[in-house]
Amino acid sequence: MATQCIEQTIEDPFGRAQKVAVNLHESPLAWLHARGHLSERHYLAGDRLRVDWEKAGLGPRVTMRWDAAPGRQRGGAAAAEPGLAQLSARERFDGAIRAAGPGLADVLWRVVCAGEGLSAAERALGWPTRAGKLVLTLALDRVAAWYRIS
Repeated sequence: MATQCIEQTIEDPFGRAQKVAVNLHESPLAWLHARGHLSERHYLAGDRLRVDWEKAGLGPRVTMRWDAAPGRQRGGAAAAEPGLAQLSARERFDGAIRAAGPGLADVLWRVVCAGEGLSAAERALGWPTRAGKLVLTLALDRVAAWYRIS
């Protein structure tokens, strides 16, 4: 796969604007794993959680829905119901988030599913710098146990 990069301007910790190249094929989870900040077990757990989140259709819609307006659908209400795979993915996702726990699920969702970097997640949650990695690894450890990843 070819590397696809875009140039983006971010603010460094000192408030200065910096231009950086962003690889569109690398998630924050993959970045942490590639640099030795996450174990293989943690990476696999996070990736499984992200896959379930995507299969469940929990992400924001990027395009308009092109199906017919309500009441005009062929097949009635059954046509709008999610499939079994989507429901199963939703159940697995919800179970994994419950396993992580309320204090850990916030950073887990932000980094793994929403694709936020750790520093952005820490700022959004009002946490001190470097606290996110510890909390994320604790959350991923619980999720790995829930998915039975050894």
